[in-house]
Amino acid sequence: MGPGADYKVRNVIGIAQANPEIGKAVVRNRHLGSKILSIVSGKSIHPVTSVPGGFSKPLTESQRQTVLPMANEILEFSKFAMKYAKENIFPKYMDAIKTIGTINTGFLGTVTEDGAFETYDGKLRLMKPDGSFQDFAYDKYKDFIGEKVLPWTYMKFPYAKNWGEGFDMNLDAPKGIYRTNTLARMNVADKMSTPLAQAEFEEFRKAFGRPAQHTLLYNYARLIELLHHAELAVDLLNDPEITAKDTWVEATPRAATGVGCVEAPRGTLIHEYETDEKGLIKKANLIVGTTHNNAPINMSVKQAATMLIKNGAYDEEMLNKVEMAVRAYDPCLSCATHNLDGSIAIKIEITDAKGNIVAEMRN
Repeated sequence: MGPGADYKVRNVIGIAQANPEIGKAVVRNRHLGSKILSIVSGKSIHPVTSVPGGFSKPLTESQRQTVLPMANEILEFSKFAMKYAKENIFPKYMDAIKTIGTINTGFLGTVTEDGAFETYDGKLRLMKPDGSFQDFAYDKYKDFIGEKVLPWTYMKFPYAKNWGEGFDMNLDAPKGIYRTNTLARMNVADKMSTPLAQAEFEEFRKAFGRPAQHTLLYNYARLIELLHHAELAVDLLNDPEITAKDTWVEATPRAATGVGCVEAPRGTLIHEYETDEKGLIKKANLIVGTTHNNAPINMSVKQAATMLIKNGAYDEEMLNKVEMAVRAYDPCLSCATHNLDGSIAIKIEITDAKGNIVAEMRN
């Protein structure tokens, strides 16, 4: 639709009306993904079959036969989506991709022992802006990641502790800042583990380097991940072990501390829990994907706003482009805040070069 299109049609309904066949395909494939989750995990939203000790039920052969053609259809759609975007979307908006929200940061993501892209079980890789990196076990995250609290936000600011510069949220010269989510995973990985995604990964890296810093490339990276996961789903469903009955081991409650880490869609998700002798949680610390990206989101907003808004003049298209810098991260602010009363007040001020407020919006 383009960032300058009327916001009344610049949405999923408008896209479906402009191109009904693509709209139908998107709705169809989203339905298939939800259906697969419902069959495998009990619910399509917030699955319930993951339990302490493993998985509460095995996948039956009948369910495998039902789900496999769905996964194959999603794989075909993933191929189409990648091809369509490369031919029709990215070339048209490459100038915007290379300018809006672009900042220079490090990156954090999960990789396998041999450096391949991973989302579920591996080691963390923390990459500096120059591309050098350090790997570490995720239960050692406190040795590498610090968390800063600032008075003007409900969210914490994670930062790299071992870069020799500490933390500074000066938006013009921040220190210790890294990003997570799809672009970060593309940057930290040495390779993909599925063939179609690997081919796209090589093309992406050849075009944008390592690490790629353009914020709107998060959307390009999402398509590579979509293709990878579709390939992987088909591979898993063709593996006889997928219907194995040994899915759970008994978990005994005890006093302990545990750290878990996965790559959620929004970024690296770290959970740490301390329990008492009954297994009840005494203390918890979570760093979710949006929290990792808190400082970069602020940086991208400032970069976009400073680049686009001149002499106090702005319009709806300019503000939408600033929002594009935020949406690229797919933030979930409610997931990432430390606030108990449920209300979040927002005030937006537009200032001139001298710091004078020229416009203000509140909710």
